[in-house]
Amino acid sequence: MILAYFAHLVAIIVITTGMIKALRIFVKDIFTRRKSRKAIEESRLEIGHAFSLSLGFLIGASIIKTVIAPTWNDIGKLAAIIAIRTILNFFLMRDIEDLTNKDN
Repeated sequence: MILAYFAHLVAIIVITTGMIKALRIFVKDIFTRRKSRKAIEESRLEIGHAFSLSLGFLIGASIIKTVIAPTWNDIGKLAAIIAIRTILNFFLMRDIEDLTNKDN
């Protein structure tokens, strides 16, 4: 159970770090008079990568919790959580890929 809490903590740290880095990129780009659209896209890419990584940690934490004391109710909840997070991650990664390809 400690490992699941650790995975949650890592996910929080990853999200927080991604948000700070995205804000730093955005503020720096504004002060250097670059196009604000470019700054927004770079910030979205940074935060998107952080969200994607943190979703992986959250799925891992959910799996760890369920493995320790599985009931059918817990397994059903886990399946729903994994499905939702996987769908979110799919669309998030697709948006990141679109933004990355737009830059090239």
